[in-house]
Amino acid sequence: MTWDVIVVGAGPAGLLAATRAAERGRKTLLLEKNNKVGVKILISGGTRCNITQATDRRGIIEAFGRNGRFLHSALAALGPEELIALINAEGVPTKIEETGKIFPASDKASDVAHALERRLRRTKCELSLGEPLVRFEPIEGGFTVHTPGASRSTRKLVITTGGQSFPGSGTTGDGYVWAREIGHTLVHPIPALVPLTTDETWVRELKGVTIPDVMIKVSECAEAPGKFSGQKRLPNERGSFLFTHFGISGPVVLNVSRWVTGHVNPSSLFLLCDFVPHKTQQELEELLQSAMKEESRKQMAGILSIFIPRKLADALLIQAGIASDQKGGNLSRSQRKSVLALLKSCPIPLSGSMGFRKAEVTSGGVSLKEVDSRDMQSKLVPGLYFAGEILDLDGLIGGYNFQSAFATGWLAGESV
Repeated sequence: MTWDVIVVGAGPAGLLAATRAAERGRKTLLLEKNNKVGVKILISGGTRCNITQATDRRGIIEAFGRNGRFLHSALAALGPEELIALINAEGVPTKIEETGKIFPASDKASDVAHALERRLRRTKCELSLGEPLVRFEPIEGGFTVHTPGASRSTRKLVITTGGQSFPGSGTTGDGYVWAREIGHTLVHPIPALVPLTTDETWVRELKGVTIPDVMIKVSECAEAPGKFSGQKRLPNERGSFLFTHFGISGPVVLNVSRWVTGHVNPSSLFLLCDFVPHKTQQELEELLQSAMKEESRKQMAGILSIFIPRKLADALLIQAGIASDQKGGNLSRSQRKSVLALLKSCPIPLSGSMGFRKAEVTSGGVSLKEVDSRDMQSKLVPGLYFAGEILDLDGLIGGYNFQSAFATGWLAGESV
């Protein structure tokens, strides 16, 4: 065999897989179809790169829901602390923000990408840029790997080509085709951590308005409690919410987006928004009544701006059929109930999402049932390994998905 290990894809998983394999003395080749490594790292987090989350291994696992337990061995090999130590050792200090997100202190994703490339280049790993994989085939004792200009043989093959999110970075789903051709099952890929769209004019006119704490639920009904595909509990999240020119975004929206993109008819769904989640309905009603009594001559929009941004207050009053300059003391009981309902469960009809083009990760991919979590090796094809976003693993926003990619890549490199 020409090579001990060939790794395909120089993203977060591939960089660490190739580095670790080479550090262990394996003759390693890293193929990357782009002309530089870590393209997705460079554009992530608004070019800041949210490396991981300030939590323990259990916290990372919980962020992936039912599939999180697949990560036990990978995180045992490279948990959040070890990952940060690795980045720090390359001369890149990091910082923890209030949300627990960990970024390079410089706020430059390029520092992270360059650090990982430096470590890779200190090994004897050969890096071939601008060379995409076309196809591969099993042969006795390994694989033949074909690129536009060459064919090579290798004992072990590691596929770390990512999913379909941000296709401009090179993640165009190539790995899914190869995995399927060789017999692997794919869980249907859908966009995740993606902004959602609506045709509601009043929502889009609020573009730029941010609310730091909103509770949202995805529902098939416009009224709470609503329903969602027979589940007892609606998919819900709480966090920062942003109105945009196309609809809605912000961490809380991104975290529920997979429920929308995975639905058979996303345009039939509603987002039920609680804009004052720190108060119960009864507490908020009492506060409203008190404010309307004490400020009876004050405009209702001004009273509502105690709890929500003024622009949103104006919009909700219009939705309730109430003039924004109506005095608080003149509001009827039924009008007050309408306002309260919109504050605590405002339905926003959805039209869909911004798709893979704006998705931060892909939900779905190579079925975890067909990959050994102890070493990332295929259970169907000996010597073939998968790591990173190509796997059916997607977690919450906040660095969890990069941690998964780094950890599974590291474990693959430890195992080949």
